[in-house]
Formats: sequence, structure tokens, C-alpha cells
Amino acid sequence: MAASSNSRLHDQVAIVTGGSRGIGRAVALALAAEGANVVVNYASSSQAAEAVVAEVVSMGSMAIALQADVSRPDQVDALIAAVMEKWGRIDVLVNNAGIARDTLLLRMKLEDWQAVIDLNLTGVFLCTKAVSKVMLKQRSGRIINVTSVVGEIGNAGQANYSAAKAGVIGFTKTIAKEFAPRGITVNAVAPGFISTDMTADIKPDDILKFIPLGRYGTPEEVAGLIRFLAADSAAAYMTGQVINVDGGMVMS
Repeated sequence: MAASSNSRLHDQVAIVTGGSRGIGRAVALALAAEGANVVVNYASSSQAAEAVVAEVVSMGSMAIALQADVSRPDQVDALIAAVMEKWGRIDVLVNNAGIARDTLLLRMKLEDWQAVIDLNLTGVFLCTKAVSKVMLKQRSGRIINVTSVVGEIGNAGQANYSAAKAGVIGFTKTIAKEFAPRGITVNAVAPGFISTDMTADIKPDDILKFIPLGRYGTPEEVAGLIRFLAADSAAAYMTGQVINVDGGMVMS
């Protein structure tokens, strides 16, 4: 069954970087539920990405899987070109792709620092800049950046990840100001500890005592907020915001 023309993102195009698993997969499915044509970007796992595409299609929406390392300008440009050739528009960008290479600063190698900065921060810059050329011409668009609570409070052993995610927050606020005159909103979502591959090796007892709700979040809970920011008319007057999905871990 095709997506209803009454769906909030009917005929709109959404790109989800790192969309093949975890939060990215949940976001792709959430936007598809709103009728969006979804671009599932992946770095290496084509099988996982194609599985997400199949799920989207089964929901009545359209989807394609496109490989690109978003830390590489040439690959980002090729990604955007492929989307424009396919659909001719881009309405939603979710900058979700990211990696972690955790260790204490004194043990952190330069390549581990650089790899995290390149993907988690420079990747957001490259994708946003590439998509902005389309959205500014359209005079519409919604950009949602996935940052992290550690970008706000820091975390021992994550100097590279915390720095990158803090950079995403500053980037979000700046670009929100630059793009607002053209009707483009730019917001950030800051997950806490979410049940994904990235948190699978962390002992729950070490973390849960810092989370008032006493549990990890789910990818679907993060995706629900991104779905609101991307599709709901009530989000049209929100820009430059950083919203935590963290079980109360960070309260200010």
C-alpha cells in the first residue's frame, strides 16, 4: 500500500546518514511512516542498509541505499548528486553518522582523535553544506543533527567524541542563524545512553545510577523526537535548539 497523500512528509525526501542500524535505522523507519522517500546512507554494510530499504518499502514509502563516507567531500557530493538525480529535491537531513574510539587522553592516538572528529563533526559540516545548496534554493528544509549529552557535560575516556559532539552543538546554533531567513530550521538532538551497538560493551551498573529513569533509552525514543522535528508543523518555529533524550541524566 502506498503512503497516504495525507502523510506529513508525503513526496518529501529525507536523507539519514548512518541509516543502516541503531538510531539511524529507527529514524529512517520513523520518517518513512510519515510518507517520506528515504535515503539510507551507509559507510560499509550494504546488507544492513538494504534491509532497512526493504522495511521502508514494506511500509508503503520509497527508499534507496547509498554508500558514502560522509567525512569525504567527494563522496558527499556524489551522494547528494545521486539523490537529486533520483528525486530532484531534499527536504530533511538527519546527520546521524558517527563512530567512537574511546580511551583516556594520555593513551589516545592522533589517528583516533582525527577519525572521530572527521566523521562526527566534519561529516556534519560537509553534508549540511552540500544539502544547503538545495534547501536554500527551495527556501525550505529541516536539518536535525545528532549530538550527545557528552558534548554538554564531557565524559572521561571520550575526549575526541565529546569534542566532536560539542562542536556539533555550536555548529547547529550558528547554522540555524544563517539559514533562518530562508525558512530552514536547524536543531540538534542529544541522546544519552541508548541501547545500540555503541553502548553494548558498557556495563549497565556503571551508568544506570546516573540516569534518574533508571534505564537506557531506545533508538525509537530518539527517532520519535527527530520525527517531530522533521515532520510536525508545531516544530516549524523551533530552530537552534538542543534537546536531550537522556532519561534525565543531564538537567540544567
